[in-house]
Amino acid sequence: METLIRLTAALSIFGVMVFWEYLKPRRILPVERLVRWPINLGLAAINMLMMRLTVGSAAYLAAVDAEENHWGILNLINLPDSLNIIISLLILDFAIYWQHVLSHKWPLLWRLHQVHHCDLAFDATTAVRFHPLEILFSMFYKVAFIYLIGADAFAVILFEIILNGAATFNHSNISIPESLDKKLRFLIVTPDMHRIHHSTIKTETDSNYGFSITCWDRLCSTYKAQPKYSQEQMPIGLDCYRDKKELGFLNLCLMPFRAPSK
Repeated sequence: METLIRLTAALSIFGVMVFWEYLKPRRILPVERLVRWPINLGLAAINMLMMRLTVGSAAYLAAVDAEENHWGILNLINLPDSLNIIISLLILDFAIYWQHVLSHKWPLLWRLHQVHHCDLAFDATTAVRFHPLEILFSMFYKVAFIYLIGADAFAVILFEIILNGAATFNHSNISIPESLDKKLRFLIVTPDMHRIHHSTIKTETDSNYGFSITCWDRLCSTYKAQPKYSQEQMPIGLDCYRDKKELGFLNLCLMPFRAPSK
């Protein structure tokens, strides 16, 4: 049931974002959908199947196990359920922020994460363009934090829905009025904000790591408000991977086993 809830929410949000992209796109994409979408969605399908057959519910089960055995900080403190959920959500989100930073700073993890960043365009399918080994690492990373803090089981399900939904939203090629975007950024990561993170300029790539809320980037001094070039013209991807032939499905799967790009 937990997996069905997450999958239904993810597909619903993805459908809304794709429709929004069609109605009001932010940029003219340099690579047509027929080239990119089979690759990105193919990776997503493999990742979903892999998780289904291996550790797909590990995060939720870890939270249940931690609660039953009174493991983790929050399970040792008598807090109201609502406060427990809020704290769990905030700590898990902060943990994912640092996982993202680590994925850029640690060469071994960058070998995996560059699969996500080498996309030459930026739309809702970019949100699911991850190497299977990075998905596995992310799950084990989350499980470790869930046991450490004793995260609430309901909060874990809610966090997964928020994380997936936020990633789909902030990777979307949708146009939001600048005045509204500025207001939204007081709390949530918008597509214009996260698109800067996918710039080919390294100082921009090394910014705006947050997936859902903007406070972590602001607190950790990794927030960048505007790119060097306009949102419509800024180059997306990695300078070392500009040839579409290098970015085929098989090459992406093998990319971590070759020399890292930075």
